[in-house]
Amino acid sequence: MKSEKTDRRVKYTKMVLKKSLIELLKKKHISKISIKEICELADINRATFYAHYTDQYDLRLNIENELIEEINNYLNSYPFSNPENISLDMLVKIFEYLKENAEVCIVLLGDTGDINFQKKVMKIVRQQCISAWTSLKEINEEDAEFMYTFYAIGSVGIIQKWLVEDIDKSPIEMATLILKLANNGLSGF
Repeated sequence: MKSEKTDRRVKYTKMVLKKSLIELLKKKHISKISIKEICELADINRATFYAHYTDQYDLRLNIENELIEEINNYLNSYPFSNPENISLDMLVKIFEYLKENAEVCIVLLGDTGDINFQKKVMKIVRQQCISAWTSLKEINEEDAEFMYTFYAIGSVGIIQKWLVEDIDKSPIEMATLILKLANNGLSGF
């Protein structure tokens, strides 16, 4: 019984610390955020903060890793049935997840985010894309890597615009747009 209470308290503490950092990241860069600010906003003392995290960067990294893990779990829980539509299905699922978690995604993918997090996001479907392109389109792996980098960076930009500007397009519309651009370039419009 005591362990369950402790676990709930730890979960609550971590949750309020994460929410506090996200709130602060909406306003300023992480280098300008102090542990004192995070703790005051979370109504948690500094000793409690340091019991869980080494600094604000460690807290942000924890949030990022949690989000990546959740995206992967979300995708792994979905049965991609039609191999030809796996790209669309997977992109739709990613966009659904991003929309559901827009607040944290905006902060982590935005100006106050970390470029390494963007790279982690881009790696999520990397292997599936490269495998599909090298087998279906008879493209060598090196060219497929370049193509993937080009499309992934553009896709992150599209995701940022969609979330930050709260554009009224559904996840399937966004996934279709990205695939249209990936498959046909600007000539697809």
